Amino acid sequence: MLKKILIKEVYLPIIYILIAIIVYAILCKVVNKVLVFNKKSKIKKEIQIKREKTIINLFKSIIKYIIAIITILAILNIYGIKTTSIIASLGIAGAIIGLAFQDTIKNLLSGIAIIFDNHYMQGDVVTINGFRGEVIELGLQTTKIKAYSGEVMIINNSMVTSVINHSMYDTILYLDIPVNKDVSISTLEKMLNNVSKEMFKLKDVKGLKLLGVEKLNANNYIYKVEIDCKPESHFQINREFFGYLKKEYDKNNIKVPGEYFEISNNN
Repeated sequence: MLKKILIKEVYLPIIYILIAIIVYAILCKVVNKVLVFNKKSKIKKEIQIKREKTIINLFKSIIKYIIAIITILAILNIYGIKTTSIIASLGIAGAIIGLAFQDTIKNLLSGIAIIFDNHYMQGDVVTINGFRGEVIELGLQTTKIKAYSGEVMIINNSMVTSVINHSMYDTILYLDIPVNKDVSISTLEKMLNNVSKEMFKLKDVKGLKLLGVEKLNANNYIYKVEIDCKPESHFQINREFFGYLKKEYDKNNIKVPGEYFEISNNN
């Protein structure tokens, strides 16, 4: 008798939990295979990869909750609790649960809207409610954002009222280059063309234009350059550009003016 009780009330719940874990693992693998779009495409856009990852994580969360509920009901049934009556009463309790968990429901609906409206995805750099960082997790309830300094902000999805997505489009980088007045424009553009060749070797650079003279001063002039680069790469691209330009200056024995170089960008 005792053995039967042990099997029913101790071992069976453990077996159900193990089965639930195995089923969850199998379904996660299925989701990974099914929800990968354009499987034959060898080259995918970064935004498509992020979107796939975010949607896959969403479906995994839904599967986890469903399996957890089914497992709990099955275990309750072992201990003689009539789960059929529980399920039947869910309709009546639905209104009460809806009131009690209205914030949870709001977060859930907001999370789904964020994903399918493509506001942001896991891996994007965003500014949400004034906090800037990388989206490290987008769940059904909350969004986790990690700042470059290491802080992590966890915000309820329903509280996301203002979003700036810095990763959605390419960055246009404008560079102002002060040049001594004794350096001819043709000499400068020849050097910039050499710099351009090096810049196009960088994977994050998509385009570079020599826009021409922007401003004339008493001792120098300002030459403007436009660089089209991937999101969030403009700081590194800025450093690379001026590094190559400094080498060209040194080759041609040209002195750098006292003014600081300026950087501006539009996302």
